[in-house]
Amino acid sequence: MRFVGNFLWFIFCGGLINCILWLIAALVFAITIVGLPFTRSAFEIAKMSAFPFGKEVVHVKDLNGADSDKFMVSGILGFILNVLWFCTFGITLFALHLVSGIIAFIFIITIPFAMQSFKLAVISLWPVGRRVVTKEVALLIRNEAAQKFIDKQRMN
Repeated sequence: MRFVGNFLWFIFCGGLINCILWLIAALVFAITIVGLPFTRSAFEIAKMSAFPFGKEVVHVKDLNGADSDKFMVSGILGFILNVLWFCTFGITLFALHLVSGIIAFIFIITIPFAMQSFKLAVISLWPVGRRVVTKEVALLIRNEAAQKFIDKQRMN
């Protein structure tokens, strides 16, 4: 089912065009020194915009399994970069994906595509520090975080 959804998205819902545009944006970000921190975020959005079915967004801290102390500086830097992203590209991309998702809800058969548009809206609003992974990896990350929480509660 993922393959069919991704194929239809890629061909008919602009997945190819979105991906190419985001890869060009990533290249432009990489060339400029100021935009270099946004390059990874542009690649993540390109990956998600090409084939969104079967993918989820996780925080990089959860993916790496690192302690919060290690990521304190990058967390503050990531927040600042996300605010800059939000003020420049984020709100526009969020609005575009939100509108396309609402339009896709008109027909019952396109509701799954609307859900993918909403998923893209979320990552395009606040992408720095987020990674696109498969649903299985996201489930493993959530289970690991839940187990750590349970272990921590038992120790207290």
